[in-house]
Amino acid sequence: MASGDRAAPAAGGPAGAARIGFTEAAGELLRLLRDRHGPLMFHQSGGCCDGSAPMCYPAGEFRTGSSDVLLARLEVAGVPEPVGFWMAADQFARWRHTHLTVDVVPGRGSGFSLEAPEGVRFLIRSRLFTDEERAVLGE
Repeated sequence: MASGDRAAPAAGGPAGAARIGFTEAAGELLRLLRDRHGPLMFHQSGGCCDGSAPMCYPAGEFRTGSSDVLLARLEVAGVPEPVGFWMAADQFARWRHTHLTVDVVPGRGSGFSLEAPEGVRFLIRSRLFTDEERAVLGE
């Protein structure tokens, strides 16, 4: 895992391997956003435009349903509750063999995502799972 990755197992993420983690920069931004907005969540759809970027919302503001998969409950130091990371099931089907890392970079993201006023945006970095990780995940 990349430095800073911490994730509690969730659907499809047993102990010993995590489907998703985050960088230190993303953790710092999540602490700031938590202080300003309360509990947080991510959703990433497979749609067009900003739909392929992770969107950060106040927890519960984005309604998830049967077409979404909970990849992880991210444990962020300084954030009292886990940050759920949801993905549209059709996108998860395409990305199920990759480890995802939430990072943050300068730039404009979606106006709907909480980080937009900060002049930065969340993005996903990915790599294929190792053979060992695939075995733990049952892939």
